Amino acid sequence: MTPIKYDEDNIKSLEWIEHIRKRPGMYIGKLGDGTSHDDGIYVLLKEIMDNSIDEFVMGNGRTIEVKISDGTVTIRDYGRGIPLGKLVESVSRMNTSGKFDSEAFKKSVGLNGVGAKAVNALSSYFKVQSIRDGKTKIAEFSKGVITNDEKIQDSGSLRDGTKIVFTPDVELFKNYYYRTEYVEKMLWNYCYLNTGLTIKFNELTLKSEHGLLDLLTNNLDATPIYPIIHIQDDDLEFAMTHHPRQYGEDYTSFVNGQNTTQGGTHLVAFREAIVKTVREFYKKDFEPSDVRSAIVAAICIRIQEPTFESQTKTKLGSTHVLPEGKGETIRNYINNIVKKHLDNYLHIHSETAEALYQKIVQNEKERKGMDNIKKLARESAKKVSLHNKKLCDCRVHYNSNDERKLETTLFITEGDSAGGSVTKVRDVNTQAVFKLKGKPLNCFGLTRKIVYENEEFNLLQAALNISDDMENLRYNNIVIATDADVDGMHIRLLLLTFFLQFFPDLIRNGHVYILQTPLFRVRKRDQTIYCYTEEERLAALEKLGSNPEITRFKGLGEISPDEFKTFIGPEMKLDPVMISKDSGIKELLSFYMGKNTPERQEFIIENLVGVDV
Repeated sequence: MTPIKYDEDNIKSLEWIEHIRKRPGMYIGKLGDGTSHDDGIYVLLKEIMDNSIDEFVMGNGRTIEVKISDGTVTIRDYGRGIPLGKLVESVSRMNTSGKFDSEAFKKSVGLNGVGAKAVNALSSYFKVQSIRDGKTKIAEFSKGVITNDEKIQDSGSLRDGTKIVFTPDVELFKNYYYRTEYVEKMLWNYCYLNTGLTIKFNELTLKSEHGLLDLLTNNLDATPIYPIIHIQDDDLEFAMTHHPRQYGEDYTSFVNGQNTTQGGTHLVAFREAIVKTVREFYKKDFEPSDVRSAIVAAICIRIQEPTFESQTKTKLGSTHVLPEGKGETIRNYINNIVKKHLDNYLHIHSETAEALYQKIVQNEKERKGMDNIKKLARESAKKVSLHNKKLCDCRVHYNSNDERKLETTLFITEGDSAGGSVTKVRDVNTQAVFKLKGKPLNCFGLTRKIVYENEEFNLLQAALNISDDMENLRYNNIVIATDADVDGMHIRLLLLTFFLQFFPDLIRNGHVYILQTPLFRVRKRDQTIYCYTEEERLAALEKLGSNPEITRFKGLGEISPDEFKTFIGPEMKLDPVMISKDSGIKELLSFYMGKNTPERQEFIIENLVGVDV
């Protein structure tokens, strides 16, 4: 084997712009096109919003305006404004930031001073304007390179603050678009965490008066077991209740206003504190799972100089409230506050204490009734997994520390034919395949017992590693890949019923998607166009001219592996499965998957669409 050359010529020094553009994942996670809630375009929006939120937290400006039009984002706050003499440096020079001054931003979201620079470097157009003390200055950039540096001028009647406009670079974010649902959720979270803040988003006005209490109230899809418990104490706020028809645990956690979607040390401490306090209050050694099953809670903590596990700040790694060695541990801090306030609350509100007790007892009864079933199911899954042909696993998993974990995907395919095509061309590092043997069971109205007794459901939850909780979920993206026909649609609905019935958090947290594959292939000589709609097919016919070859894909198995590689690659088309806050899961499933009622028959008749075959 010939040795690979390695000398001075192999050592490269990149400018800050080159580094960000060459390694964007280090700064914003994955790129994406806006299909997923954690795609890069939302991180760009968040990075700029974080700076405006920090101004509000420091007592400067009570309104933030956000506009998104044709892929361009405009954010205007009414804070102090970036110091004019450092305006250009603050958005284009690494290691330059007001965040390094802990007195100015004691409990800031962004501490590294990188966010605005990353947005600048990854945008085809970036404009920053600061209005401060009767003066204003504007600077414009393209892909991080300054194109216009205006002199300081009088600001006239403009109010102090900062205005930033940016357009993500389509060379990096191909075919991107902002989903209103994702943006609204992000902005609402900012409002819940900053009572008194008003955010104007396009035509909407968002504001919260009761913080995390509003978050739970607005997102619950059923009347809770007991009224929401809402506690605020210095730098910790939490709200909690128990859901009447839900399994598992549902948490929303924040650190300094940042939505830590992957939790961290603060969430671990909070979960422990709830169990410890409840055990001491009732003087019973309850199982942790019995206390927390069906819990719905939100927690926010503010600490100095938080340490996150990545620049995208989705998981807290800090162990102390203050920098290491300067304050008590997060675990003790949260435990003391939860114990003090939750214990007092339960003593004062006896009806809530009784309702919570009955829920724990009910959870305990259900758990004991299922212990034998779960034991047999796990043993069966373990035996089958040794020779399980249903799951073709990948090497990297979502619950690992690998930097590629956000890309981890499980394709749930319809049969061996489609599964075989995906398996042959998948990325073995980050893409896994689970093959269904046919139509799964309609589990609407059934108890969780069926998840363990039904072999296919049991193996699927074992593959996802979600039988106990969502903390060890093995894949970030769960993609349902079925044929574009009636049977394929029915399988989609049956799988969605399974997730909604037993694991709704997978959908709420943006993990479930539908794979879109082309309906037609139109080609002529050396040019091929894949069409996802009838309109695209007609456009392709017009473009290619007379007598092109037209193929109608009736099933995924008809698509060759070489072609399939394109459809599950970097430009894969995914439709996210989302639940609006106005949709009650029980009512939704009852209407579409329950008994064939006259109302549903009428709905089907009214929505029939004629198709020429």
